[in-house]
Amino acid sequence: MTTDRFWHLLKTEFSYQSLPKRRFFVEKFHSWATLIYYTQLFNIILTESLIARKMPYEGKTWAKGSIGVLKIVESAGGKFYISGLKALSDHKGPVVYVANHMSLLDTLVLPCIMLSFGRVTFVVKEGLLKYPVLGTIIRAIHPIAVTRENPRQDLKTVLNKGLEILSNGCSIIIFPQATRNAIFDETTFNSLGVKLAQRANVPVVPVALKTDFQGNGRIIKDMGPVDPSKKLYIKFGEPMVVEGKGQVIHQKIIEFISKNLKAWGAQVHPNIP
Repeated sequence: MTTDRFWHLLKTEFSYQSLPKRRFFVEKFHSWATLIYYTQLFNIILTESLIARKMPYEGKTWAKGSIGVLKIVESAGGKFYISGLKALSDHKGPVVYVANHMSLLDTLVLPCIMLSFGRVTFVVKEGLLKYPVLGTIIRAIHPIAVTRENPRQDLKTVLNKGLEILSNGCSIIIFPQATRNAIFDETTFNSLGVKLAQRANVPVVPVALKTDFQGNGRIIKDMGPVDPSKKLYIKFGEPMVVEGKGQVIHQKIIEFISKNLKAWGAQVHPNIP
């Protein structure tokens, strides 16, 4: 599937669903699925890293690599269910995407979807920039890097750099969690994305993700086992304008993510006063 074909589907069907193919060996033997997945993933990350060294890594160039990861997931038995793109397709201009964060796949697959609606970059942990091979790609997309050690400084960095990026017409993806987790904890989901959207006077878009197809590893967090029985869900909410102090919108984002995760069978740790 080409980038143009994939983007055409997103813009006309406002969704994407993996074809219902049976892959006996990867569905029966999860260790085989894990081997296939990581063998192909390392190859594509290495290839994309070399490309990022030679030319600007943006637009269709970045999207092609991201679609490559989507295909790798499908070859290892994963099935995607992407929805909620109608309102996003109707919107013109940059937005702040606010999403929960389950696995490394979030960073690898989201670009091929969001780039179909305009330029985008991430708020990432500073340590990712130093990763061998993958770090080359991360640096090439010119993200906003935060330490996750000094909340006050991170807030200042995101607001200042984020405002500049958004004013230039580029959207931003934020994961307002301390760390990736298959369990969505409402109590640790901060309002950084809402604050940025309000300061830049752009809408905020909630994104619910269930990507625990790739688990988080015990020794190396980015390399957990693959489970083809777990479907991958990505759902976008409608763009919302932030008014007042933003608490109402922040709560709506949490409710959107929690509601969808529960419907997909994921665990949610509620914020009980």
